[in-house]
Amino acid sequence: MRILIVEDEVRLAEALSQIMAEQRYQTDVVYTGSDALDYALTSQYDVIVLDVMLPGLSGFDVVRRLRAAHNSTPVLMLTAKDETADKVTGLDCGADDYMTKPFDPEELMARIRALTRRQGEVLGESMSVADLTLTLSTRCLSRGAKSVRLGFKEFEVMKLLLANASAVVPKDDIITRVWGLESDAEDNNVEVYVSFLRKKLAFLDSVVQIRTMRKVGYFLEYPAA
Repeated sequence: MRILIVEDEVRLAEALSQIMAEQRYQTDVVYTGSDALDYALTSQYDVIVLDVMLPGLSGFDVVRRLRAAHNSTPVLMLTAKDETADKVTGLDCGADDYMTKPFDPEELMARIRALTRRQGEVLGESMSVADLTLTLSTRCLSRGAKSVRLGFKEFEVMKLLLANASAVVPKDDIITRVWGLESDAEDNNVEVYVSFLRKKLAFLDSVVQIRTMRKVGYFLEYPAA
């Protein structure tokens, strides 16, 4: 497995590289946003571990430009700020996961493994409900000519809801399937991604809506055919 580490604190960057080397992961280390773009767009990586605060281009800028260039490499963002607004900004930019410094090395590696498991799944063609289609190979959610690309966790949540379109999907099941058994994700993590998906369904003007069954989970609501 090959990981790109983007961290301007040299000692932390070296520590991250050492942690991953112990797991027999190959790493490249860069210290600026512009170098991160150069490496990510010219080489193949399984995951990018990206700090938010970087010289020149910020981590947010890097993710935006990667996604604009149709680079779908999973991105795990690191930040010293434990603020919801920063996390939402990172996820909206196209990042797939977010960790606040200081973090536990074992949790970091568990999250990287989770990202690579999802990246490596063998997918079929598409899933459809009512006027909505999820193209699995591209993670694009579409209604007619309008489409929007989903981040990895958005994709996993939407795929799970579509696969169980006639039933309520419990929050615990979503956490287990999307974040994994090793994760300490909680209900509010699910709520954040459901909120993202609701906004994208509104953008698409789809008849499909994500409804909440209080204290249980979520289900898709749409007109009968």
